[in-house]
Amino acid sequence: MSSQPPLGLTARWSYETTLPGEPGSAWRARAFVSRHLVAHRLPHLVDPVRLTASELATQAVVRQDEFTMTLSELDDIVLLSVRHATPPPAPEATPEQDPDSVAALGLKIVALVSLDCGVELDSNGVQTVWASFARRRVRRPVSRRRRLSP
Repeated sequence: MSSQPPLGLTARWSYETTLPGEPGSAWRARAFVSRHLVAHRLPHLVDPVRLTASELATQAVVRQDEFTMTLSELDDIVLLSVRHATPPPAPEATPEQDPDSVAALGLKIVALVSLDCGVELDSNGVQTVWASFARRRVRRPVSRRRRLSP
């Protein structure tokens, strides 16, 4: 995971929505990213970005914190970010300090499905979590499975 999202890239489009920290927001976050990715003819990104949106929205719901989700296309990447409305209510363990926490497990999922991801804190302690995805479909080599004999 990186600490900074990709900077210096040209935005082709960007959408933003602010959602309350309540259970229905995870569903609305998934619908938000799905709608815009399909509209921009990026159907291969719907599943990984929707999963990431769900994980990041769930983190805000657990904190009961309003959040702003932004989906942008920057040159050859699609960037999803979630900015919390307020700093965490009390000092809490970071994912690095507690690797089995819900936040840490969610970020592990995000790291697996994204190109890169990270967490930023502003000077007021407000957190932004982001993940980037390759705009173009990445062709992965097909693995040859060996057939196991009975």
